[in-house]
Amino acid sequence: MLETLEGIHARFKEVELLLSSPEVASDIKQFTKLNKEYSDLKLIVERYFEYKNLIGNLSEAREIIEESDDPEMKEMAREELEELSAKQAPLEEEIKMLLVPKDPEDDKNAMVEIRAGTGGDEASIFAGDLFRMYTRFFDSQSWKHEIIEATEGTSGGFKEIIIKVEGTEIFGTLKFEVRILNSNGIEAYNAEIINLCLTEEVSDKELF
Repeated sequence: MLETLEGIHARFKEVELLLSSPEVASDIKQFTKLNKEYSDLKLIVERYFEYKNLIGNLSEAREIIEESDDPEMKEMAREELEELSAKQAPLEEEIKMLLVPKDPEDDKNAMVEIRAGTGGDEASIFAGDLFRMYTRFFDSQSWKHEIIEATEGTSGGFKEIIIKVEGTEIFGTLKFEVRILNSNGIEAYNAEIINLCLTEEVSDKELF
């Protein structure tokens, strides 16, 4: 794993150097592409340094246990070894997840459609509640969002509402939100959530 991470760190330093060059700075398309790669690699590199430091400390603790003649030092090293070993597997798992290639679609913007389902006016009100819940989540992620189309319910809420969402890793975060949600009350009503990937080549009119 360290060898793979060292290669990624080398690429990170290379991208960092490229971003500071006048040639790249004057090419907005290339600059944007490299800046995105830099952002993607940054978290992996941070975990690389954390992992490298952990492996070094583990090796040092084992060396003390094997070679030290001081019982107190050995005991301290054993405690440190136990503490560090507990961190190793979770960190390795996190790094493995970070190394999984991303779906290119995950970084794209999205259209989120909320439709009232069965239940009449109550379903429309429920859809309105879901709309407010989702927009609060979008705000918490610092994502831009705007209503593209909306049909209000007769007693409040929405029969249907379409929201355009723009930001970082939007579709990757929302792509599993295609589902039907049911109310938890005594009366049964539901709403449907639909999430569509919004590509640069497709306009809002073409989608809807």
